[in-house]
Amino acid sequence: MARGYSDDLRQKLLEAHQSGRGSLAELALLFGVSLGWAKKVSAAFLHTGRMERPPGGKRGRRSRVTAEALEYLAARVKEQPDRTLARLQEDLEREYGIQMGHSQLWVILKRMGLRFKKKNRSTPPSRTARGSKLKGGSGRKKSGRSIRGASSSSTKAV
Repeated sequence: MARGYSDDLRQKLLEAHQSGRGSLAELALLFGVSLGWAKKVSAAFLHTGRMERPPGGKRGRRSRVTAEALEYLAARVKEQPDRTLARLQEDLEREYGIQMGHSQLWVILKRMGLRFKKKNRSTPPSRTARGSKLKGGSGRKKSGRSIRGASSSSTKAV
């Protein structure tokens, strides 16, 4: 992935332009950068007054789920661990007016470290060993020749 030019190069180009050592086109050629980048940097400097690269912002939409809503979700799951995602959705909509899908709610709960896995089994464990496979076949007879070995009329030589 391409990386941005350093603030040092940016600063040198802008200082050279301010001191009148040449036009942006000449300085771009001298510093080995594109004219478009030189114009962009110069315009940003005129707009902000800063030679450094502006800090990057957070990408994507902001979450509608507030810290209060996260605390509420954690309390609801702790209070009733077998609560379904659908019920949690209803609770969030009723209490905070936040609507979201199952998958987004699942991602939020996972990020919070919560999970829907029962620790205590309500039924006794199975008496058959786990992972054991029966040695018998499927009950179907196997043919002596393979399907690939058989030829069809369209592949026969004439």
